[in-house]
Amino acid sequence: MKWVLTTKGGAGGGEVKAGVFKSKLKWVGLFGLVLSAFSLFTHFLLARYSDGFDVSEYQSSITIFSWRPIFENADLPKSTTLRRRLWGPVRRLEHIHPYANPRGNYVAPDLETNGYIFVRIRGGFHEIRNSISDVVVVARLLNATLVIPEIQSTTSSKGISTQFKSFAYLYNEDQFMESLAEDVKIVKTLPKNLKGARRKREIPSFKVPNSASPYFYLHHVLPVLNKHSVVELVVPDGGCLPALLPPHLEEYQRLRCRVSFHALKFRDEVQELATKILYRLRASGRPFIAYDPGMTRDALAYHGCAELFQDVHTELIQHKRAWMIKRGIVKGNLTVDSAEQRLNGLCPLMPEEIGILLRAYGYSWDTIIYVSGGEVFGGQKKLIPLHAMFENVVDRTSLSMPWELNRMYGREANLIDKSPKTSPPFKEEKKPNNALRTSIARPRPLPPPPPRAKYPYNIEGWWGWVAESDNEPESTVIELRTNAHKLLWEAIDYTICLEADVFVPGFDRDGKGHPNFASLVMGHRLYKFAASKTLRLDRKEITRLLEEIHDHFYQANHTWVTSLRSHMRKNLLDGLKEDFTKSKRLSFLSFPVPECSCLRENPSKVSSHASSPSVYSQLHDVLGAIHQCPSWMDSSDVVSRLEEVKESEEDLDEDDSDSLAATPLFRQSSETPEGGGVEMGNKEDTQIEDQEELEGVER
Repeated sequence: MKWVLTTKGGAGGGEVKAGVFKSKLKWVGLFGLVLSAFSLFTHFLLARYSDGFDVSEYQSSITIFSWRPIFENADLPKSTTLRRRLWGPVRRLEHIHPYANPRGNYVAPDLETNGYIFVRIRGGFHEIRNSISDVVVVARLLNATLVIPEIQSTTSSKGISTQFKSFAYLYNEDQFMESLAEDVKIVKTLPKNLKGARRKREIPSFKVPNSASPYFYLHHVLPVLNKHSVVELVVPDGGCLPALLPPHLEEYQRLRCRVSFHALKFRDEVQELATKILYRLRASGRPFIAYDPGMTRDALAYHGCAELFQDVHTELIQHKRAWMIKRGIVKGNLTVDSAEQRLNGLCPLMPEEIGILLRAYGYSWDTIIYVSGGEVFGGQKKLIPLHAMFENVVDRTSLSMPWELNRMYGREANLIDKSPKTSPPFKEEKKPNNALRTSIARPRPLPPPPPRAKYPYNIEGWWGWVAESDNEPESTVIELRTNAHKLLWEAIDYTICLEADVFVPGFDRDGKGHPNFASLVMGHRLYKFAASKTLRLDRKEITRLLEEIHDHFYQANHTWVTSLRSHMRKNLLDGLKEDFTKSKRLSFLSFPVPECSCLRENPSKVSSHASSPSVYSQLHDVLGAIHQCPSWMDSSDVVSRLEEVKESEEDLDEDDSDSLAATPLFRQSSETPEGGGVEMGNKEDTQIEDQEELEGVER
């Protein structure tokens, strides 16, 4: 072996120098790439959040999602009369506070019960929530042990995550059991011997009719429960007790409130994502409106509102209505005058109409509007007019990332069939017979046509089966999984709508004539934040007002705007009276007052305040007799709060001519259109109307 030593000036030294030079170039290039990437990322963030306000406002909430808010001004003044009128609480309802604790002779459940009640619940989000509160009351009524209810929408074979089973797919089981420990004895599963009997279908089962009376359970279910120690209840229609129970069962009404408003908490993954979306909504420091369209295919078909669309979706609604009539869900004719139904307030308000109402009421073009609901029939094109009137219209998809939703779903099975397809056995080709060639050609039967593609009706497409069959096609596995996902979507929307500064329902009835998702939200807001601003729209009156400007929809005059605002302000209290007479008799959770509420202050202590007697008399007329809150709920800040009210009313004398000034309905329209554009700058009208809003004085 020979060692070769290269000299300093030889070829080997040149190679070493070239290698070092190339290595330095690589490091310089890498550093340049990193610097360029950092520069692009910084430029992206600055371009994303510097339009109209300072970047520092979003430093605590920089998240990469599709919504880019646009505001006219960086800050919204908090002390103006306009803000109090649009976003402030309804002062006449500030005395109402939640109080669902037992008040009479209400003892803890017995250690030994009459047996087990196993419940299977069918339906959507609002039906499930109503049913769970009812079955807890039934278990208490029968002194039975309640097994955690089974939600049918999450148990069918659809490849959903095995990490979450039935009830736990949507709600927190441990929270449910702990919160109701002093009301009902609850277990997670049946004992082993009863499990085997259930598999063999040896357990007596009752398909409970909707709104079954307590008499039904005490005289039909209880004897069977005592005999077999277990009973299975199937609740198909979203409620197994009447909304209004007899007076001696008033404690059971409060139990319903404790179940729905305290015990039913969404599981951690759902609650975490809802909190993130709510934080992103509030990152700009602006209040926001939550709007639930309520435009589902079932609701439109049930109430005969097919002609509101005037396109292929009309045929889909009529097909669904025919299917409902065939099964006895709807009692009526297939053809209904949709215009008449709309004038009677039996159809949802379209997003365009909601946008006009909000703009006429005074909300500016840059107001944040969160659109809730697992389904908007007709697709996103129905929301185009609302997007044209308001810049910041968002939903859960624009405020979250796909991976965040997938994390909430869990590890789901892949629905694609990966099984190898075996090829047919090889058959030796036979040589054609020459005699057949000379014979007359015989017609052969055509192969069956391929099945029609079933396109989702919230995107552009056509369901080919509509013209071929009277029956609805069977749901695919993907559709079953989507229905399970809708429960999680509506859980997120429920949380955000509950915490919204203003809530606007487009419709409050579902596909069976019962209160829907929006009604549950309004009931929960009335229980938890009674004074929160909820626009309870009288659709019949609103439709009449909209018909007056049908020919000039976006050029409303002064008189029309004044009458609309007066109606909407007045309906903040009158809407409660209407819901008390209509919604409460159908669903107690949509109006849990006065059973689950109390008055914080004694009227005699605040009689010195000018408006107090009228406020309490109005509440008594609308809500009935409300109990006084217990002494431990009273605080020393009553007098100070009354002084704050007086000071806020004195502030109305300040110059705020813009508080009722209606801006043009579109952002681009800086000038008032000819022929009756919205022009309202009268100071006297402003002060009078705002004073009516804050004091509660009716015209």
